[in-house]
Amino acid sequence: MNVVKLSSKLAVASQPTLDEIADLKHQGYALVINNRPDGEDATQPGTEAERKIAEEAGLGYAHQPIGGAPMTEADVRAFQRAVEGSPGPVLAHCRSGTRSLNVWAIGEVLDGRMRSEDLQAFGQSVGIDTRGAQGWLAQHGA
Repeated sequence: MNVVKLSSKLAVASQPTLDEIADLKHQGYALVINNRPDGEDATQPGTEAERKIAEEAGLGYAHQPIGGAPMTEADVRAFQRAVEGSPGPVLAHCRSGTRSLNVWAIGEVLDGRMRSEDLQAFGQSVGIDTRGAQGWLAQHGA
């Protein structure tokens, strides 16, 4: 699992194994957000397996799939509420970390904490493609 820390409250990651999820509590995380739709590929553990191992480890767990259907502002706001409502640090994951970072970045731009013209450089600095966020923001006039 490749982890990119975005703030003291949020990190994004590629798909963790079940053993890696079980260890997240020991790393200081309080919540896991799974941004992958079930059945995206045959190697992913799936929501129920992730939820079970997270809960057994004492972690909160949220499944907020991004993909398949176009992302909406409601998806962005639900992601923000989950992060803000967590009692501690959050690890959000998808297949590579890209979708999780992009949903966060869209919220940062919508709320004025980041400028859309800075997304490409930011993405390059953390090694994650932000074209998804840039395209969404352009399409939605943000």
